[in-house]
Amino acid sequence: MGKPEFNGGRGGGGRGGGRGGGGRGGFGGGRGGGGGRGGFGGRGGGGGRGGFGGRGGGGRGGGRGRGGPGGGRGRGGGGFKGGKQVIIEPHRHPGVFIARGKEDALVTKNLVPGSEVYGEKRISVENDGEKVEYRVWNPFRSKLAAAIMGGVDAIHMPPGSRVLYLGAASGTTVSHVSDVVGPEGLVYAVEFSHRSGRDLINVAKKRTNIIPIIEDARHPLKYRMLVGMVDCIFADVAQPDQARIVSLNAQHFLKNGGHFVISIKASCIDSTAQPEAVFAAEVKKLQADKLKPQEQLTLEPYERDHAVVVGIFRAPPKKA
Repeated sequence: MGKPEFNGGRGGGGRGGGRGGGGRGGFGGGRGGGGGRGGFGGRGGGGGRGGFGGRGGGGRGGGRGRGGPGGGRGRGGGGFKGGKQVIIEPHRHPGVFIARGKEDALVTKNLVPGSEVYGEKRISVENDGEKVEYRVWNPFRSKLAAAIMGGVDAIHMPPGSRVLYLGAASGTTVSHVSDVVGPEGLVYAVEFSHRSGRDLINVAKKRTNIIPIIEDARHPLKYRMLVGMVDCIFADVAQPDQARIVSLNAQHFLKNGGHFVISIKASCIDSTAQPEAVFAAEVKKLQADKLKPQEQLTLEPYERDHAVVVGIFRAPPKKA
């Protein structure tokens, strides 16, 4: 391949990129895979710094664009064959699981067994004679998965909770949130783009706990009749006025003491400033609107110049 033309991929690439996508950092790569330097939740998730092969052996750039050598778009290279050699362990976030096999992967329990959403890998495991299906959650394709892999303290989406998801796009992450909250929970998925909205509606057809709303998140009044009070708002809208959008929606729909999880892309807010300065300014805006940030986390090595901010809305006063 000669010199990699993508400057270290976007997270994944680094070590693996140059040497041919799946090389040293790719799926199950020497230096990383399930333990070594990448370790689970360490710096580079399941397959060292090269991710799960979902979006490409070497992160977002390796080899052939999205697929990378030996990755296919969803086949994910080698690894999980299901059955006895894969052990499913609960993650500390309720509703999220870890599949431990030849490589480790983040997975969610498939709400609609037998169907996939975006070509992701599925793992079937037998539990006391009954088969349970899990879907691999690729941190290179989902900001929420990247935050979990990076070690975020809490995502505030336990099974049975209600989540308002702003910037749902085609429903990739939404489908996993739908798995996490389970049949008792609800995901209100707001997306403005009609093109992505079509995909989102198709995902929602199979998943009864997703309510797709094709509307601008800047105008929560337009969909107030569809959305009830929620326990958590997740926002991935990548807009300069993102803090304002979240605050408006929180005032309408987020219960007191409810939580928010916001993915901030520095270049979308101010492409000239340092990412750290942008994140700090966003946190200040949130604080002004009664949204109290509790933790901030970078999404490296999965996304460049992204951070996730998790916090609480109108926290109940501490009793003396």
